Amino acid sequence: MRKFGLVGKHISYSFSKNYFKTKFETENIKNASYENFDIQSVDDFPSILKKNTEIAGLNVTIPYKETIIPFLDKLDKTARKIGAVNTIRVMDSGKLKGYNTDYFGFKKSLKPFLGKQHQKALILGTGGASKAIAFALNELNIDFVYVSSSGKKTAISYEMLDQDWIQSHLIIINCTPLGTFPEIENCPKIPYQFLTENHILYDLIYNPAVTQFLKNGIKKGCTVVNGQRMLELQAEKSWQIWNK
Repeated sequence: MRKFGLVGKHISYSFSKNYFKTKFETENIKNASYENFDIQSVDDFPSILKKNTEIAGLNVTIPYKETIIPFLDKLDKTARKIGAVNTIRVMDSGKLKGYNTDYFGFKKSLKPFLGKQHQKALILGTGGASKAIAFALNELNIDFVYVSSSGKKTAISYEMLDQDWIQSHLIIINCTPLGTFPEIENCPKIPYQFLTENHILYDLIYNPAVTQFLKNGIKKGCTVVNGQRMLELQAEKSWQIWNK
């Protein structure tokens, strides 16, 4: 039995477990299972591997996409450039190699919605997920600016966002957890009144399917996209990596 799973914190809601369970059933993939490994600290990660020697691959989610890197033996070149990992392959030698499939899922799911006017983006949040988004935007030749409440030097503050910022950046991507079930009333504090029908609002959140962030965009006629398709694409890419 080959075992796969998701490493994260407070992940009972997770997309991945149900996705792979359904995949194994519908595609008649036998001798494979997928489970959640919910740990309170990244320091607990090695104990997962000790207790589950049949693990062949893992996904990684919030809040460990960056802090898990020191526990890995190798990174593929894209994960190294991004500085975040969401997929781990257990090599035949037992060594752990980290990959990032988030950027692939985001890039492929965003492309169908892009027009000539979509040349600048705002990335809300500066965590591990935002790094993959930035990498994808670079590949798409879309300029971007990080927006953060943490006062990082590489980002602007939410207080700086005015009509000029919003209307000159026609892609706005929520990489924060604000609005995730069960706290569905929450959303990033941006001036939604300046949104237009030329905007794309992309929320990495998939539960609920329509977050308050996206609802605010719908009211203004924006194109809105949630994280469901991105997750499906990154999951399939993970499966390819595990079965190389």
